[in-house]
Amino acid sequence: MRLSLVMIVKNEESTLRRCIDSVSKYVDEIIIVDTGSTDNTKSIALEYQSRVFDYRWTSDFAAARNFALEQATGEWSLVLDADEYITNECADEIHSFISHSPVAIGQVKRIDKFNSKDGVSFEQSYISRLFPSSCRYSGKIHEQVVSALPRVRVGVEIQHDGYFENKRSDRNIPILLQVIEENPEDPYYYYQIAKEYRGLEEHGKSYASLKQAYGKITHKEGYAPTLIVNYLYAIISSGNLGEGFSIVQAEQDFLSESADFYFVSALFLLELILSDPDQYSDLIPYIERFYLRALEIGETEQEGSVIGTGSFAAHHNLGVYYEVTGNIAKAQEQYRKAAAYNYQPSLARLQGP
Repeated sequence: MRLSLVMIVKNEESTLRRCIDSVSKYVDEIIIVDTGSTDNTKSIALEYQSRVFDYRWTSDFAAARNFALEQATGEWSLVLDADEYITNECADEIHSFISHSPVAIGQVKRIDKFNSKDGVSFEQSYISRLFPSSCRYSGKIHEQVVSALPRVRVGVEIQHDGYFENKRSDRNIPILLQVIEENPEDPYYYYQIAKEYRGLEEHGKSYASLKQAYGKITHKEGYAPTLIVNYLYAIISSGNLGEGFSIVQAEQDFLSESADFYFVSALFLLELILSDPDQYSDLIPYIERFYLRALEIGETEQEGSVIGTGSFAAHHNLGVYYEVTGNIAKAQEQYRKAAAYNYQPSLARLQGP
């Protein structure tokens, strides 16, 4: 079975080498479809003996990806973006997957790097990127592989840092606004545009979009847990604290096994209490309970989970809670547990002023 790397690119000279270097040994050919670069992207692609094609951009990601897939000569395709790169040795996993019967679509693990209130954070997701070259995409943006084949997680891990300290929503937001106008009852696109606004630090718009999305979900959507967690973060960031408590109460059964939910709920309660101590001070014990529950759940492979909410970040925040409430011994214990992960904020706390 021959494997094609299939990419669509535009002005990616700063990251394209890193991407191709990470994957070239796993593939039999490299297909690069350029959608209008004005830098050295195409020249870099040609350094790797890539087959490079020009494509007139039509504000439709699925159309561009499908054009790229049409150029592939391998029976299988691996799709990457230029701001992604493979981080594990996965030759055996890829070969085993594409040689296995019955045929399936491979979901790779992607780690998204982003800036959060506590510094650099990492969110994990599983996306369909390894599949027969006959498959095609649908959707103008945040496009999905259309296929009845089962989805199976495959041992390929990629890092993605395209939105880390790099505001890249100039292309995405206009398309999302158009798609929302065409599909006003679909919560998925409100959820996606909220993430774009979050990257631009437009917290009011992110909150408003997630409020729309939350009102439309059925809780059967695969992204529903992450949407709810992100909605609580947006409530905190935008200062609309009055709406958050009812969501925390309503979603505890649905998200009973989500460390991210209990982590953000503890953050929310702290902000709520600080906003009106006289009214909400009786909620203080729940902060400890929620962090302890996050730690009890621990780190998981759940879609959209942020690394650390079930381990070092929860230990650290619980340490801060104990320190503020005067229990220094417990605070130091939690800081030491977080420091075991080399978590810098806890190491700094242990060193003192």
